[in-house]
This record gives sequence, C-alpha cells and structure tokens, in this order.
Amino acid sequence: MPYAEFLGRLVLAALLGGVVGLEREIHGRPAGIRTYLILSLGTALLMVLSEYLLVAYQGKYPGLSLQGDPGRIAGQAITGIGFLGAGVIIRYQDIVRGLTTAACVWLVCSVGLAVGAGFYILGVAVTLLTLLALIGLKAVERRMRKDWFEDLEVVSTDLPGQITRMKSLITQHGFEVTASGLRRDAEKKELKATFQVRVRAIQPPREILQDLIELEGVKEVNLS
Repeated sequence: MPYAEFLGRLVLAALLGGVVGLEREIHGRPAGIRTYLILSLGTALLMVLSEYLLVAYQGKYPGLSLQGDPGRIAGQAITGIGFLGAGVIIRYQDIVRGLTTAACVWLVCSVGLAVGAGFYILGVAVTLLTLLALIGLKAVERRMRKDWFEDLEVVSTDLPGQITRMKSLITQHGFEVTASGLRRDAEKKELKATFQVRVRAIQPPREILQDLIELEGVKEVNLS
C-alpha cells in the first residue's frame, strides 16, 4: 500500500477526533480538541502498524517465518485508553462528572482504530452519530422529567410542630422525603433539620426555598 494511503488514514482519523474534541471543548470539558485529535491519530497509527507490520517484515526478510495477530496492538490500545478515560472522571460530593467525556475518549480510540484499518465509512458514521448524541440528545435531556436528589437543610427556632410544618411544605412542592435528621440546641432553643428529598421534574422547584424561609421561626435554608 502506498504511503499516501497511510497518510490519508492518519489525517482522516485526526480530523474525526478533532471534531468530537471540538464539541467537548465548547462545553468546557477536561479533554478538548488536542486530546481527542492526538488520541484518534495515535490509535490510527497503531492500527496501521498492527495491520501491516507483519507484511512489511515478511517482505524485508523473505526467508523469515513470522506469525502475528493484527488485533494484538489494537487490543492493548483499547486497554490503555481505559486508564486515560478514568482520569477525566471527577467526583465532587454526590455529583459525578466526566462520564460522557470518558466514554468519548474510549470511542475516539475506536474511531482511530477503524480508520487506521481502512474502514473510513464506519469511522465517519460513528463520529456523526456521536455528535448527534452529544448535541441532539442534550437538548432532549433538558426537556425530560427525571428524578432529582437534593439535600435540604433548615435552621429554625424550636417551635412545637415545626418539623411537621416543614415536611408538609416540602411535600406540597412535590418533593418526597427519603431520609431526615434532626439536631436540637437546648441553650439557643434552636433546631437544625436535614432532609434528603427526591422530586421528578425538568428542574428542581426552587420556590420551596422562599416558602420555607417565610415559615415562622425559620432562620436559614439551604438546598444542594
């Protein structure tokens, strides 16, 4: 195969990886254009080497008996990319970010391998489907009603029946209390109630903060 074919594969892999990286860059994700471009380019090179290294050696040394598996280098590349993808997953408290970016890192590796092996149409098709999922489905997700899990903290004067009034107000806003905790300060005559709540909505209704703060005796409300 002429070197022009090899170079064409590498350039196409770099372009496809860069396109996916551009979408991630625009959304401020940890891995951007350069990362995706380099990943796709590198894996395409590995696939080209894996596919033609054996042929090249047999042509150079005709009397040498060689056996090889064209998928061996590609398989090691996929394993290595898994560790790189794990590095972009970030957990802050109960929020996990970076799962989509990690999946894209792994997928761009696959695109590079496909293009490196000469499957141009498959590489382009997968890239387009990926962009459709990242851009198109994001708009759909914004309009979906889904379960939101929040932590609600209320500091209030210790009044009779105050917890019951809080729970009643919480349920009026569509929240379901899944767990709760209570701490009382006898000297200050103050209580601190914590609620783990769940609500199914497009976005959690924040009006509950205003209604709780207007409740008699309530001093502070936090929803996170």
